[in-house]
Amino acid sequence: MALPTPLQAFSAVPKGPVEKLTADKHIVNGEKMTGAQAVIRALEDLGVEDVFGLPGGAILPVYDAINENTKFRFVLMRHEQAVGHAAEGYAVSTGKVGVCIVTSGPGATNTVTAIADANMDSVPLVVITGQVGVGAIGTDAFQEADMVGITYPVVKHSYLVTRAEDIPRVLSEAYYVANSGRPGPVVVDLTKTAQTETLYYTWPQRMILPGYNPTTKAHGRVLANAAKLFGQSYRPVLYVGGGAVRSKATEQVRKLAEITGAPIVTTLPARGIVPESDDNVLGMLGMHGTVAATGAVQQCDLLVAIGARFDDRVTGSLPDFAPAARVIHIDIDPAEIGKNRAVDVPIVGDVATVLTDLIPEIVRDQAINGKPDLDPWWATINELRDKYPMFYDEPTDGSLAPQWVVQQLSDQADPNTIWVSDVGQHQMWASQFIDFKNPNSWISSGGLGTMGFGLPAAMGARVGFDKPVWLIAGDGSFQMTSEELAAAFIDHLPVKIAILNNSVYGMVRQWQTLFYKNHYSATNLLDGEAREGQTVGVGPDDIVDVPDFVRLAEAYGCVGMRAFTKEQATEAISKANEINDRPVLIDFRVWKDAMVWPMVAAGDSNSNVTYKPGVQPLKGSQN
Repeated sequence: MALPTPLQAFSAVPKGPVEKLTADKHIVNGEKMTGAQAVIRALEDLGVEDVFGLPGGAILPVYDAINENTKFRFVLMRHEQAVGHAAEGYAVSTGKVGVCIVTSGPGATNTVTAIADANMDSVPLVVITGQVGVGAIGTDAFQEADMVGITYPVVKHSYLVTRAEDIPRVLSEAYYVANSGRPGPVVVDLTKTAQTETLYYTWPQRMILPGYNPTTKAHGRVLANAAKLFGQSYRPVLYVGGGAVRSKATEQVRKLAEITGAPIVTTLPARGIVPESDDNVLGMLGMHGTVAATGAVQQCDLLVAIGARFDDRVTGSLPDFAPAARVIHIDIDPAEIGKNRAVDVPIVGDVATVLTDLIPEIVRDQAINGKPDLDPWWATINELRDKYPMFYDEPTDGSLAPQWVVQQLSDQADPNTIWVSDVGQHQMWASQFIDFKNPNSWISSGGLGTMGFGLPAAMGARVGFDKPVWLIAGDGSFQMTSEELAAAFIDHLPVKIAILNNSVYGMVRQWQTLFYKNHYSATNLLDGEAREGQTVGVGPDDIVDVPDFVRLAEAYGCVGMRAFTKEQATEAISKANEINDRPVLIDFRVWKDAMVWPMVAAGDSNSNVTYKPGVQPLKGSQN
């Protein structure tokens, strides 16, 4: 029998008068204020500096408590999904908790995609949603939605707050839970009753979290066992995931690679954790990873998973993934260890803490037993790296190669640039061709693959840091949240936007080309059809160009440019890098038939990676 959600269970309880349910019987020392005022005060006392949101009826008391004396910056977005993504971008770039405030009903449900996205990518969020008053719960009141029940599968924790006196404690707990252990989103569903009641506010609050004690340090003999495996391995690989980024473990990962000689391969969220210029870095592995990275993992005898979760886009066919490898798995979430792949040495703990403790164990083992000779291993890896570098085909229609555009953006960028991508082919090209120089300089939707993530996430990153932010987006994904250009302009967030406009849903079209016999069903967007010098018309045989991204940018007060040629592209990039008082959008017209290579078909073995059509280097079937 299905159990009721928390809100359903609450609504089944017989209700007396509201005042009996909500009256504060305990007067304590403290400052008297409303629950709404307590929300703002608690966020300030938590040290929150930036909040994203959009108001509505059930959360109006909280918004009424925001004024010119409020200590945090409030950023008004234009859609609640974008509110959540902006908080995500802020959290990933800064390492802080992203905080957002939205109203009940559709306002709250619009954030569910962002909440699910944050859950998949372990992004710390506190999402404060409005809720109808206690007396109206369960009556199908206007804009009532069971937010706790709706988000139950995709949150780390959630609260339904019915009393004002609970607000300071709940926000303290939510903030702590979001950012401790494996980070994730926490929902605080705040009834209007709790917002309008009064309480006596005190700080700090005593948290009540029985049973919540994340393990940060490794226990037992696991470190010695891991060090022993390193000493016995002649083909080791460090498989580094987003958990290492969340743990701020850059120096530890670099040091581990240095003392062991093991190569580093990364998942999509871990791009840039060690600079691409480091000789130990082989790039991303998996479906669209480098041949060297994927090949190294398939041939390794020791796979060290560091804050990674063996996602299907990384592993391909799981039984065929790293078939000869023994596995060390380091993760702060014990539920991830052994979930997808059997583990020889399981290590539960914070990645940075575990590696800090593991490295001396390895050094000690090497001093006693010596260090394995990895020269033959590196000879194999370097042969793959030299023979199968990243490449792309030149367009046959006179348009720009999207990979070339990404390279130009990377080459001309400030070294401190934060790179953000939306989801699609452009996301993979960005991961493949950007020269990442710093950790926390790459923000993308990994696990959920959310189109529309890019622009609001870039805005969140720009709020968090006074650094250049480049968004690489596709014409399809950009249109899902393009209304946020208004918020970017009004809030003085000079993000720079590169739209790789191929006039199609590119990744869908690639799959249709490869697996659906070129049947391009519901793929053409007709938003970048016109070539240079062509006229756009409205007749049935005319060229269509809807929307005109340059005019769209200008309508929102932003700078818009368009590039058809390499000369126009390099000039536009240079101009964009010089503009820092408003957002800039460049519409790059790129080849619609460009493909993302290398590629492993979904569910296939990574040993069958296709470098380009007809070339499968790990299979030995080069034609």
